[in-house]
Amino acid sequence: MKARVTVTLKAGVLDPQGQAIEGSLKGLGIAGVGAVRQGKVFDLVLQATDEAAARSQVATMCEKLLANTVIENYAIEISN
Repeated sequence: MKARVTVTLKAGVLDPQGQAIEGSLKGLGIAGVGAVRQGKVFDLVLQATDEAAARSQVATMCEKLLANTVIENYAIEISN
């Protein structure tokens, strides 16, 4: 099974890296970008064969390592 984890900052948490990207886009003359929020994506290949077990395993990874749950949210997608 495969899993994709998307980690993003929670609403209200300042995103200086997103602000820097936004400023750089404007500096490059790219208009129409209202705001940028930066995040992380993790693609994982799992040995699990059961979707529920895979989701549980990935959630544990997120809680312990992949996301700082104080300031970040995460979303898990599981596929075969």
